[in-house]
Amino acid sequence: MSFDAYRCPEGHVTYPEHAVCPECGAEQTETVDLTDAVGTVVTWTTSTATPPGVREPNHLGIVEFELDDGETVRALGQFTTDGIESGDRVTPVYCAELRDPDAGIREPESQDWDGYRFEPTG
Repeated sequence: MSFDAYRCPEGHVTYPEHAVCPECGAEQTETVDLTDAVGTVVTWTTSTATPPGVREPNHLGIVEFELDDGETVRALGQFTTDGIESGDRVTPVYCAELRDPDAGIREPESQDWDGYRFEPTG
């Protein structure tokens, strides 16, 4: 599984995927793999009142990735640890279960439970 952002023919990059580009309305036709990218924490927060199945406390924030062509894209996600600060450098790491599939009201088979969290680079 890769951590993909999406690019339209006009060069706009977005995350998550949209049917059409939110900036110009063109179809998004290309993926941009961010799996090995290093991003910068723009802002973060810690939630102590989480939905069923989500770890508590839940550290999450917005991470900005600068692409080779100078474009940037931001992604919202969980962090692997606390102690995150704005400006920290992070990388995406795969997580098999972002939340407990047995908690909540949805049938576990009704959606994907895996995805990516962000981990400090060191």
